[in-house]
Amino acid sequence: MKKIFVFLLMIVAIASYSQTNRFTGTWSTENCKTCSKEYVLKINMAQSNNKIFGTAEITSDNQKFVSGVMEVTGNVYALGEKAQITIKGKDGSAGAVLFAKDDVLQFSKRGGDDLVPKDTVLTKLYE
Repeated sequence: MKKIFVFLLMIVAIASYSQTNRFTGTWSTENCKTCSKEYVLKINMAQSNNKIFGTAEITSDNQKFVSGVMEVTGNVYALGEKAQITIKGKDGSAGAVLFAKDDVLQFSKRGGDDLVPKDTVLTKLYE
């Protein structure tokens, strides 16, 4: 009986761990100390199970960096620490990979148009 209880407790713990929505919230490069300050990338995402939906925007004083509002869609990998997203804007689309750790996202562009930076670190502004 004790083994069954421990097994059920382990299943509940794994299920609750897998339900954390690490990518939900507003993420930005505003507070990044090592990032370029020529532009600010802001991503607002909502995660539901393994799907991601949201918007992204690049703001800057330099008009060549300004993107307008872009659509974000994607999938979260099995353990929930990595996600593959696609960003679609009026000037094309780009793919990126997000790695989550605590309140920081590592953003790595994987291909597509020059809509977003290649690599940057995003910090969570709010949920």
